[in-house]
Amino acid sequence: MPQRRLERWLETELGLRNASADARLGGGNSNVTQLIRHDGGLAVLRRPPDDTISASAGAGIAREYGMLEALHGRAKVPRPLGYCDDLTVAGHVFSVIEHVPGVAISETLPTGYACDAATISALGTELIDALATVHQIDWRVIGMKAPAAPERYATKQIARLRKLRAEESERPLPLIEELARWLTERLPEPPPATVIHGDFHLDNTLFSTTVPKLQAIIDWELATIGDPYADLGLLLAFWGPRSIDPPGFAFVQKVSRMAGDVITRRALAERWSAHTGLDLEHLDTYIVFALWRLASIVEGAYILYQRGRVDGDYVRRLEYDVPAMLEEAANIAYRH
Repeated sequence: MPQRRLERWLETELGLRNASADARLGGGNSNVTQLIRHDGGLAVLRRPPDDTISASAGAGIAREYGMLEALHGRAKVPRPLGYCDDLTVAGHVFSVIEHVPGVAISETLPTGYACDAATISALGTELIDALATVHQIDWRVIGMKAPAAPERYATKQIARLRKLRAEESERPLPLIEELARWLTERLPEPPPATVIHGDFHLDNTLFSTTVPKLQAIIDWELATIGDPYADLGLLLAFWGPRSIDPPGFAFVQKVSRMAGDVITRRALAERWSAHTGLDLEHLDTYIVFALWRLASIVEGAYILYQRGRVDGDYVRRLEYDVPAMLEEAANIAYRH
């Protein structure tokens, strides 16, 4: 019955005739992505995960949809088609967006790509140029609303996650508090706030299956108005030589960390700086922040796993991934 209600909604609200939700796409860990087949072609449905625990799980779906509405036509994002918060339709909130042909790259290159440094470098320049475009969009002009003190994004993230991890833990991770202190002492005055993705790396984009050309930036559920260096820091943290082998989240970084004469972190950062006009004086600090923030966030999922509330390969791997990311952050923080 829920499936029939969903199909009626898709036809009545969006004009998608004979629509049906098909296979799940990708391996995302925050929201479920399903392919929708209809008489006119394909679309994509986004909804909270089946085993969601948080009552606010639908907030990310709403945030993502609002971002796509604001950014479509201005950045490489899928076109939003519809949003539903009526729980009687499908039992959860959901959004429908256009289907963008392409592939999310993480562990292997598409078979049509040359496996060489030039290809990896092309991926990097596509990513950094697309990110710079997002950061140059004037969020006020396109009618977006910002949270309080959006330019203080990094400072607020540190305070919130530091408190959360101090209150809730299942294993000793002293680097969480140690690096929080290091970051608090060194974060510079932030630049003016911009649109930020919140989880920007190669795996959260779609590329052409035949050439290294970016088709769309996806997975906007953590997006907000905030500090653009936070996005830059994460992209670069997942790029280039590794000080921990394997690094945390190795499956997401196998391609972006490929060895060889690949474009460097610094060269990518300078390309972003040339587009945005923002300097790179505190680049390493933001790379440390990105690794620390991600480790602090996903440790929450590992805690749920330890308490028997979630399971799966992703959360089991966090036993290694979280300490590895913290160790890599410390290596960068203390190398000077």
